[in-house]
Amino acid sequence: MFTEGDMAVYPAHGVGVIKAIQTQTVGGLDQTFYVLEILENNMTIMIPTASSDSVGLRSIVSKGEVDEVLAILEDRTCEIGTQTWNRRYRDYMEKIKTGSVHEVATVLRDLFLLSIDKDLSYGERKMLDTAKNLLVKELSLAQDVDESKISQRIDTIFS
Repeated sequence: MFTEGDMAVYPAHGVGVIKAIQTQTVGGLDQTFYVLEILENNMTIMIPTASSDSVGLRSIVSKGEVDEVLAILEDRTCEIGTQTWNRRYRDYMEKIKTGSVHEVATVLRDLFLLSIDKDLSYGERKMLDTAKNLLVKELSLAQDVDESKISQRIDTIFS
């Protein structure tokens, strides 16, 4: 359960702040909604409180979990599959849509490692940027540091 002012992560959109909790009548039934404003683009999303878990709304990660995420990015023992770019794109998009910070980190790492061996498709490059932006925003808030520090840390891991 979130309260007004809480930070929350909405899958594939990133970190937002709960601006309000409102009750509205939809289809003749009163429903309560979280009004979430995404920090990246000021988009407002209304999420039914009753289904917030099933859509993946979650709190930002703790400081302790940041190290787990960075460890995923540093892991070079993983194997990149040999599927076609569009199959890979669908698989990675599914991971991003889960809202799991660990899955987003896996997508970022795998796309970076793939980019070493071959050129990424336009969609894959865009997804790499999206995954990085999602991670930078959440990890900077979790550690209460500037986004540029997290971005530099990720760039250092991949350099």
